Amino acid sequence: MKRFHLRRREKEITDPEQMRAIVASGRFAAVALCLDGEPYVVTMNHGWDAGREALYFHCALEGRKMDYIGSNGRACATVVVDHGYKEGECDHAYRCVVMSGSIEVVRDIDEKKHGLQVLLDHQEKEPGPIRERTLPDDAAYEKVGVLKMQVEEMTGKQGL
Repeated sequence: MKRFHLRRREKEITDPEQMRAIVASGRFAAVALCLDGEPYVVTMNHGWDAGREALYFHCALEGRKMDYIGSNGRACATVVVDHGYKEGECDHAYRCVVMSGSIEVVRDIDEKKHGLQVLLDHQEKEPGPIRERTLPDDAAYEKVGVLKMQVEEMTGKQGL
């Protein structure tokens, strides 16, 4: 993939650990997909698996997102940590990471369990009760869609 440069290089985040920390602290990712030249962006909460450099999402088992992914397994996602608008300065404090890679529907039950655990650990302070209530057995995992985006490239930017 062709790499573009930032016009304002002082805003670029080049440290991979800083970018990973932004993804780990973010709550939502806007995921861009494309089908036959028609773009689609959907914002979803995510779970970040730093060891696998992967994002996990949960979703319905069918729908527009699944159609797009079934046809084109490439995706781009953005996580933004918003520190707020700077009133009177016409500026905004933020840190963001743009990631590109492959995205797939997880079918393997063990990988689904892993992905949903990553997602719950990322989003919840106390994931145990939620998991016990919503995922009591293997049949519950069959009723939920899980997506895995394998991150291949990251770029970061900030305005502080």
